[in-house]
Amino acid sequence: MPPRKPSPVGSHVPVAGGLVKGLAYAHEIGAAAVQVFVSNPRGWAPSAGDPARDEEFRGLCTDRSIPAYVHAPYLVNFGSPTEATLKKSVDAVAHALRRGAAIGARGVVVHGGSAVAGAHRDQAMRQLREHLLPVLDTLPSDGPRLLIEPTAGGGQALAATVQDLGPYFDQLDGHEMLGVCLDTCHAFAAGHDLAAPGGMKKTLDALVRTVGRGRLALVHANDSKDPLGSTRDRHEAIGQGQIGKDPFAELFRHPATRNVPVVVETPGDASTHRRDIELLCSLRDA
Repeated sequence: MPPRKPSPVGSHVPVAGGLVKGLAYAHEIGAAAVQVFVSNPRGWAPSAGDPARDEEFRGLCTDRSIPAYVHAPYLVNFGSPTEATLKKSVDAVAHALRRGAAIGARGVVVHGGSAVAGAHRDQAMRQLREHLLPVLDTLPSDGPRLLIEPTAGGGQALAATVQDLGPYFDQLDGHEMLGVCLDTCHAFAAGHDLAAPGGMKKTLDALVRTVGRGRLALVHANDSKDPLGSTRDRHEAIGQGQIGKDPFAELFRHPATRNVPVVVETPGDASTHRRDIELLCSLRDA
């Protein structure tokens, strides 16, 4: 087992004006890990990128030992019954993986998706295999992994609880290039009682039992505005929501988070993100 290192704590960073601007923001808030969008998160249009700027970003991340991650567009849904959406989802994820490789990202985060109203969950899961498995098979072993992020639940979510990841991974043959991004707000909204004593450990234990060791590759550390099981995805600053700050200390103590980067996606500006990072680091180092 690799030696225990402090999990780098960082943030999703804005990249308007270029990826390197995101690293300037990261420096301002004290982020030791970053997550970025490489295209419009609420649209389908791909961004070509700029090889020179990509290389500059990659080089700066290497020089500063900052692990980087890409978040795929929110519209991606391999459970959709609409053929056009399925094709666009494949294209968007493939594009995010290519761009992730170009900037040296460790992983690309994609939401688990859902079977929309009137569709059958079994069919949605078959589509997942049909459309996503070929994408995984094209990935080089030294490129970014695809990280499935369970959602807050509601509707016919294909992956909301950590237990849902079992059949999800089965559909994809437990592919070696598949990993997990755990969002604490989503998990709480989906019914995992992270706020209860030992609740974070229980959830992480269940995650390891379900998908195995080494699959957790990134944590989105977000408190929740809404109560347990709400199925509502509304993030709050660390320690100011329904989860509270103590479970995040428990998060850092769990073996599953060994060396795993943690990024915040909390609301607010640079000052609030700096505060969240400082609080998480204090909990990690206590």
